[in-house]
Amino acid sequence: MKTSDFYYELPPELIAQHPAQPRDSSRLLVYHRNTGKIEHRIFRDITEYLGKNDVLVMNNTRVIPARIFGVGHLTGCRVEFLLHKRLSLTDWKVLCRPARKAREHDTFEFGEGLSCEVIGSGDAGEKTVRFSCEGSFEAALDKIGQMPLPPYIHEKLKDKSQYQTVYAKQSGSCAAPTAGLHFTEDLLNKIRSNGTETIEVLLHVGLGTFRPVQTDDIESHKMHSEHWEITEDAANRLNKARSEGKRIICVGTTSVRVLESAVNEDGTFTASHGDTQIFIYPPYKFKAVDALITNFHLPESTLIMLVSAFCGREQTLAFYREAVNEKYRFFSFGDACLLL
Repeated sequence: MKTSDFYYELPPELIAQHPAQPRDSSRLLVYHRNTGKIEHRIFRDITEYLGKNDVLVMNNTRVIPARIFGVGHLTGCRVEFLLHKRLSLTDWKVLCRPARKAREHDTFEFGEGLSCEVIGSGDAGEKTVRFSCEGSFEAALDKIGQMPLPPYIHEKLKDKSQYQTVYAKQSGSCAAPTAGLHFTEDLLNKIRSNGTETIEVLLHVGLGTFRPVQTDDIESHKMHSEHWEITEDAANRLNKARSEGKRIICVGTTSVRVLESAVNEDGTFTASHGDTQIFIYPPYKFKAVDALITNFHLPESTLIMLVSAFCGREQTLAFYREAVNEKYRFFSFGDACLLL
């Protein structure tokens, strides 16, 4: 298939610049895959579609303030560093801008006792750096780092928690699993009180998820790897849900990618972890996911390709056009879809 097969027209004014307040007041487009029916609701209405025979799978990754700015020891030049994959206690893969100002063996100061040396170079501005810190690396990063918002968001956050799910626990992502941003603690408590089980998995969201597809043929696109984990408790509960015929509903494409990376041939799950480069596009037979909560995604992105594999390409583009006509808000801080 061609990348252009996943294009749709989106007016720039529909790109959300700030999250809905409260979070669960965002709009919800409900798409029924078996009939093509579309409903227009509010996100908190999602409780009407969930019950005791459902399991919500959520990605509990926590976004780190991954955008930092360093000054070169010798050059005095200012370089932006975007942390996107931790390699060890000290070493990270980062993207630098401008990359030409961060050559191997160059050193940079960031403040709060944090510095680094460039120890390797990759493609498209990627560098490997080794950090040194007089105190806690995480504490220094929390003070000087900025949340790595996508380039189409131009407004500044009022506070960092706006780009964090309420159930975020394990630090390591350089982007939020944005479908989860619509949930509040009260809404989750209501969902659980109605009998719906919630299960947490982990995928540290990397830049590869959001990088544009730069090949005409989508099969030539290569995803960057991202770390995922399923605990023994989560695996046991997923297997129990499967054996009881419950519906597995993923919150976000990152949760989909965890389950589809981890599922065994017989449809069961085993406690495990690893790195995944899974790229889901039509035609793809889902082995672990029955329904999906997600945001609206960029044209020609790997994420709209995943949704198209789940719903069908023409059907996906049709309800995206409906969302445009109804003036839904798009992308990270935008409105949501429930795909049943």
